[in-house]
Amino acid sequence: QVQLVESGGGLVQAGDSLRLSCAASGRTFSSYAMGWFRQAPGKQRELVAAISSGRMTDYGDSVKGRFTISRDNAKNTVYLQMNSLKPEDTAIYYCATTSTPYSRATAPSHYDYWGQGTQVTVSS
Repeated sequence: QVQLVESGGGLVQAGDSLRLSCAASGRTFSSYAMGWFRQAPGKQRELVAAISSGRMTDYGDSVKGRFTISRDNAKNTVYLQMNSLKPEDTAIYYCATTSTPYSRATAPSHYDYWGQGTQVTVSS
């Protein structure tokens, strides 16, 4: 059974940085795309960043140049480095993975397994 556990969220001020981590278990981590999504109150879940098994990356327009996704296959962990945080980055951040190996995916509907989420709050 695939399990994803996020950590690293918290309350920070605008301009600060945070690094989120997502530890995966239950199958061969390196073969699957991983994504970070976020959902703010009253808004749809949106792509933050995704990384394929081949380490190709995609980013949501609002975070390009500020956030970086990476993966450590030896640790079965995907990271999201968030710099220059803004109040509009406030949301619950979810880690997700696909059920299709060697794929590249950016839409929430392409992801089949989700973590419980971690809250990120950025104060102005």
